[in-house]
Amino acid sequence: MRHARIILDGRERDIDIDAQDRITTSEGETLDVDLNSDRITWLPPVKNPGTIFALGLNYADHATELAFEPPKEPLVFIKHANTLTGHKQVSYRPDNIDYQHYECELVAVIGKQGKNIKREEALDYVAGYTVCNDFAIRDYLENYYRPNLRVKSRDSLLPMGPWIVNTADVPNANKLRLTTEVNGKITQDGSTQDMIFDVPFLIEYLSKIMTLNPGDMIATGTPHGVADMQPGDTVVCTLEAIGSLETRIVSEKDYYGDNY
Repeated sequence: MRHARIILDGRERDIDIDAQDRITTSEGETLDVDLNSDRITWLPPVKNPGTIFALGLNYADHATELAFEPPKEPLVFIKHANTLTGHKQVSYRPDNIDYQHYECELVAVIGKQGKNIKREEALDYVAGYTVCNDFAIRDYLENYYRPNLRVKSRDSLLPMGPWIVNTADVPNANKLRLTTEVNGKITQDGSTQDMIFDVPFLIEYLSKIMTLNPGDMIATGTPHGVADMQPGDTVVCTLEAIGSLETRIVSEKDYYGDNY
């Protein structure tokens, strides 16, 4: 089962989507609408986002691509809810920069509270999985081990969705094909089996440091194959067994409008 948040006909809805793409609300109402309908506005799938953990250099080939040594322990930084946006929404490219790239990532969504969780019990704490695109502004990446606000915390630069897939429906999250398409061309093609630190390890590691709570998310990093983005580009991040997340890039002026 898939779980999502949408706006339909001006009303926010929490919905469930079955294997036949039938849509029902959390109240049990069946919605007669197609998933590709323009009537649907997709929201980030986690209703009450908690801490968003993000991993740097969690694929050895991506570390090599950026001329860094693969890390010996997780390189974790925190993102904030202002960065979130939904499927088929826009993200912007800031003015006067040279390089902004996508990062297609598997996201584990925490479903219950836990502290000092053992690796072998870690997946019991995962409500499900989704896809994110953790855009990065490389111009300001002074130290890859400590991404600063200008690199990773801008509005709209963490598209997520379209939905959360139940953990039980993803038998092995550590062996999923991951691809990114830019304007219909595949530019990134990898597998979550190449993660240096997998989801159970990360849950054990993080829960030793702090209590994990429902709504917390762990974005697990991206493989090699990043490329610069420009306004007008459409980026589609796809994770096998989970779904495809589409984002269109606009200019900073177009994104902020009168607030530019």
